[in-house]
Amino acid sequence: MEGKIYQNHTLEWEISTFIKIWVSVVVSLLYCHVASKFVPRGLTRLLTFIPVVCLFLVLPLHLHSMHLGGMSAFFIAWLANFKLLSLAFDKGPLSDPSLSLPQFVAIGCFPIKKSHPIPSPSISKKPRKSLWNYPTKILLIAVFIRIYDYSDHLNPKLIMVLYGFHIYFMLELILATVAALARSVLGLELEPQFNDPYLSTSLQDFWGRRWNIMVTRTLRPPVYDPALSVSTRVVGRKWAPLPAVFCTFVVSALMHELIFYYLGRKRPTWEMTWFFLLHGVSLPVEIAIKKVLNGRCQLPRVISTPMTLGYVLVTSFWLFFPEFFRVKSNVRAFEEYALVGAFLKDLLGGAVKSTNFNFNATIIQLPYVLS
Repeated sequence: MEGKIYQNHTLEWEISTFIKIWVSVVVSLLYCHVASKFVPRGLTRLLTFIPVVCLFLVLPLHLHSMHLGGMSAFFIAWLANFKLLSLAFDKGPLSDPSLSLPQFVAIGCFPIKKSHPIPSPSISKKPRKSLWNYPTKILLIAVFIRIYDYSDHLNPKLIMVLYGFHIYFMLELILATVAALARSVLGLELEPQFNDPYLSTSLQDFWGRRWNIMVTRTLRPPVYDPALSVSTRVVGRKWAPLPAVFCTFVVSALMHELIFYYLGRKRPTWEMTWFFLLHGVSLPVEIAIKKVLNGRCQLPRVISTPMTLGYVLVTSFWLFFPEFFRVKSNVRAFEEYALVGAFLKDLLGGAVKSTNFNFNATIIQLPYVLS
């Protein structure tokens, strides 16, 4: 009984802290919105934003859950900070002068963008996903959670594959929820996140057009573009994208290490960094080979897709997925599912008990009222 009371208190404290943090985020973004109107772009505006950037790096340390903490860390420390760094130089989605105050705040901390009308009927819309898309993914997540109960009897590599799909499906569901709310309340659209990454034909296709598209676009103004400008003066325009791509992967590596520190509060092993550095070298090598071949000797999709996915999966098993298990993300996630389920059960049980009590009291008092 005492354990249940302690768990409920912990959950209530986490939710209370979560609300306070997001109130702080909204107030901070309001400050940045006003500052961007009066402070000239460049170093002066950047210095004006630095206190908020530092605050956004500290806020996730007050959360300890996998879901609320991990989601807040990604949205606040990563997305919001890099959008503010872009805004300091009038770049990125927050630099749009037509944004209303609510739209500025929403776009500042969530993976959404302002919707624009389609200029011509000739431009085809992206086909809508099947109505069964999200229910199917919810069902698969439930199946994965059930399979994890037998993880002691399964190959660890299989568990890693299932957990990879689990994370992918969870991200899509969370982002779809954010998109629905943003569209209905503010008329905003979700920034595209995934585009069938299992169909990638190259590392350039995987990282640039199919996986984590939103993060790629967020890192482009504050990281890739300045690195491209500098490297153009050093190595020339033809080869400038290669060091720019590598710099972007270095920043992404450091941000992933930070996110996992928020999740586990453990000293980094830098395996995650090596994963992104490896791909940060592999991708420029691939781009360089394409430039040299200039369209000659292209591999058919039936060969290039398995090669690409195989390389991503092998390196992920080696360097990426172990970090998830080191911070016990799967165990903690299931504990949070159970805690929330127990909390809702107690909450609904108390509501039903209260309703029954009032109903019974009414029945007892009814004869006296009728008399």
